[in-house]
Amino acid sequence: MTENKTKPNNTSVIDFLNSVEGEEKRKDAHALLELFKSITLEPAVMWGESIVGFGSYHYKYDSGREGDMCITGFSSRKSNFSIYIMSGFANKQELLEQLGPHKTGKTCLYIKRLSNIDMDVLSQMIKSSYLHYKNKHSK
Repeated sequence: MTENKTKPNNTSVIDFLNSVEGEEKRKDAHALLELFKSITLEPAVMWGESIVGFGSYHYKYDSGREGDMCITGFSSRKSNFSIYIMSGFANKQELLEQLGPHKTGKTCLYIKRLSNIDMDVLSQMIKSSYLHYKNKHSK
């Protein structure tokens, strides 16, 4: 079985965010850092080369593959921000409709810039997802 490449490491989160290209995007990345820290009350940790993660949980699939992953977090990609929020929390669809321009994947929310979205709605989504997964995986 292959080893998971997305693991926590000691890379500096601030150095990673300072390397984000474009002044507006770099400011947005720092704003996301503060938002996630204030919601989760967890330290920011680099997961792999490009994910700023908060908290962690252990998973194990029926196939036997298992590992650890951050509960929530974000990454600055070339064309957008990937925000890692898990499904399963209440009102997700309703909140997505209020958020502003975005795209979604299985566990990702893609946003181009923070100025285009409702930050209160984003905060609520991050908090709901984080608490849902924290409660689900606490022992």
